[in-house]
Amino acid sequence: MVKLRHTVAVVDDDASLRRSVTRLLNAYGFDAVEYASAEAFLAQDPSIDIRCLVLDIDLNGGMSGMELQRSLKGARSEMPVIFITALDDQRLQLEAEQAGCVAYLRKPFAGSDLIVAVKKALEL
Repeated sequence: MVKLRHTVAVVDDDASLRRSVTRLLNAYGFDAVEYASAEAFLAQDPSIDIRCLVLDIDLNGGMSGMELQRSLKGARSEMPVIFITALDDQRLQLEAEQAGCVAYLRKPFAGSDLIVAVKKALEL
């Protein structure tokens, strides 16, 4: 199977936000794949070459975004993470930044801010 270039995974339990972010990324020339949960992301098709993760911190019903990021780090993943959240929690933001996220965006965020963060993450 052919691997995609510059594929960005969007993990958010809010379907409408996930679709909006995916459309925005597609409009800027990125391939995007959507996942409704951290568990769905972890069960992804290994042929998809994901280069960046746009990740909601507060996922409902299972593993949180922070837990997923810690799990990836524990597996020695170098995948850059952009956190998105509706939570206004400076402790959580500090934890995310110390964990090495590329960006921490509060919902609602400007589409241009996300695109800048993705380009930074992909070193474009």
